Amino acid sequence: MRPDVVIVPCADYGREETRAALERVLAPLGGLDWVRPGMKIAVKANLLTFAKPEKAATTHPALLCSLVELLSARGADVVVGDSPGGLFNAAFVGRVYAATGMRAVEAAGGRLNQDFTERTAQFPQGRVCRQFRYTAWLDGADAVIDFCKLKTHGMMAMTCGAKNMFGAIPGTVKPEYHFRYPDPRDFARMIVDLNEYFKPRLTIVDAVECMEGNGPSGGTPRHMGALLAGESAHKVDLLCAGLIGLRREEVPTLEAALERGLIPASASELTVEGDPAAFALPDFRRIVTGNSHLFQGNGTSLPGRVKGAVMNWALAQRPQLKPEQCVGCGECRDVCPAKAITMVDKKPRIDRKKCIRCFCCQEFCPKSALKVRRTAIARLLDH
Repeated sequence: MRPDVVIVPCADYGREETRAALERVLAPLGGLDWVRPGMKIAVKANLLTFAKPEKAATTHPALLCSLVELLSARGADVVVGDSPGGLFNAAFVGRVYAATGMRAVEAAGGRLNQDFTERTAQFPQGRVCRQFRYTAWLDGADAVIDFCKLKTHGMMAMTCGAKNMFGAIPGTVKPEYHFRYPDPRDFARMIVDLNEYFKPRLTIVDAVECMEGNGPSGGTPRHMGALLAGESAHKVDLLCAGLIGLRREEVPTLEAALERGLIPASASELTVEGDPAAFALPDFRRIVTGNSHLFQGNGTSLPGRVKGAVMNWALAQRPQLKPEQCVGCGECRDVCPAKAITMVDKKPRIDRKKCIRCFCCQEFCPKSALKVRRTAIARLLDH
């Protein structure tokens, strides 16, 4: 019987180390025996922004190259891609490829996606997202491999396997989806819908160097030295959450997956190959979001809805500016889907009545000048 999740050591991003670690992590899952000559495989990486590999904001190119080599050796046609925040076109994404070191994939025998067309999906089985725009390059694949990065996240507490599939939404359309799903519960359900639609054949997690603190782009690299894999992104995420000290209740995508019966209530119920305790980082600097309270008031009755609204008002986190780090570039204003930010004296001013707390401003600030701030009530409840 195959395990739900496999975790193995991967000490660094050396080519021999990454290839050996990939072979070890995939072996208990049947390896790559399912790959046939001529198969088209899309590797969905996390290419969030213009970040060098050492920033730990993106899937490391060395791991992607090793995977491409293993797949190519079996005769597969491998395409690596993503739609980072911004324009989904050759010029913009090409700059992201260059900054993140992705050009190495081509030397390893793979291709970088150059199909920048978009399509509309009809998904009547979705819980909240029954129609959506997506990047058409995934359509031609016989299988999708979700190769993500383990990081903190302002809205979802953690970004890993499930959240990585939000990259199937074109970059310029992403703010619209934040606006459509401002409640973290519904945003998480939308993420699960995307995973149910695309159904990645395999999820692999780059947890060699993770990102702690002000993730998913402005945090600090933290060495874990691990590689994880599984056939369910949600089960992989459940184990990863525990490795960085997060409870299932604190991660909305995990709560949304639990609602649908896609994961057990606890990571202790997973079948795991390897020793997670050897990689756990209990002092990992997380973004404490207060999300654990959200699903408690998620009833259909009027009292349940009122309880949820009150909890959300009292406990939900908010973006806060660190003025000394701000350079007045206006990126936060431009990316805000709610148009809640104006620039005053070259500093962003956030209209709290308009703010939907999607944390796009925090995620894409090039100077990490925006942080996640918890309310006084939420901080008090921790003591």
